[in-house]
Amino acid sequence: MLPWKRLIRPLAALLLAAAATTVPATSAAAADTAATSSRGWNDDACKPSSAHPRPVVLVHGTFANSVDNWLGLAPYLVNRGYCVYSLDYGQLPGVPFFNGLGPIDKSARQLDTFVDQVLASTGAAEVDLVGHSQGGMMPRYYLKFLGGAAEVNALIGIAPSNHGTTLGGLTQLLDYFPGAGDLLSTATPALADQVVGSPFLTKLNAGGDTVPGVTYTVLATKYDEVVTPYRSQFLDGPNVRNVVIQDLCAADLSEHAAIGLLDRIAFHEVTNALDPAHATPTTCLSVIG
Repeated sequence: MLPWKRLIRPLAALLLAAAATTVPATSAAAADTAATSSRGWNDDACKPSSAHPRPVVLVHGTFANSVDNWLGLAPYLVNRGYCVYSLDYGQLPGVPFFNGLGPIDKSARQLDTFVDQVLASTGAAEVDLVGHSQGGMMPRYYLKFLGGAAEVNALIGIAPSNHGTTLGGLTQLLDYFPGAGDLLSTATPALADQVVGSPFLTKLNAGGDTVPGVTYTVLATKYDEVVTPYRSQFLDGPNVRNVVIQDLCAADLSEHAAIGLLDRIAFHEVTNALDPAHATPTTCLSVIG
């Protein structure tokens, strides 16, 4: 039998690999701020229109960044007249390009600061938040504990880790490997925070999933292999809409990464949640809309 210390590192590596499917690897050029501006988002000169009076803030997932996570959705929204912004958060020292790894409560404070900047730049009274994976869950800490409910109209989570994940049961093995949880917390606190039953999630979900004054939408795929089981993504409370993408289009095979990166069926449902007064049915034909 292998010694405990030799087992801990492979277990942590497996957890990292599973979570890394939130977004593919990226190059240095892709993370350049100029690339973001050239595609029409993070434009400080953008002023919300009367049709879309709230700026949209995109919140990336674990191991992702403010550009690569949104190469599909950000232009989709810009082309529909929204002022769109995205931030980097959860950076670890010496780790370039791959963000969303730091303690989630600190990441929520970064989001708070960024939203304040967007509101000051646009003159808007509120924003709408759209997040993928951790990015769909982390804003709930901002809403619940940092006063974000006064600045946010809606939170739309795409495959969000709202109640944590077992990563297909893998994280349940942590109890059998002394020190593995400590190693995971030290190396990548955000992963440890997203394990089912973590102290962070226990605090986040105590007393209810939602706060008054904010509408919530959860877009989940039954093929999610990262946030498992996929129904753990759903929220309970008033002003909540939980959606399984396959209920809208049974042919949609998107898993955890694809639903946030390139699924135009999910993108159409995002626009419905951003502007429910003008929502149109989401079907398989939405891929060409």
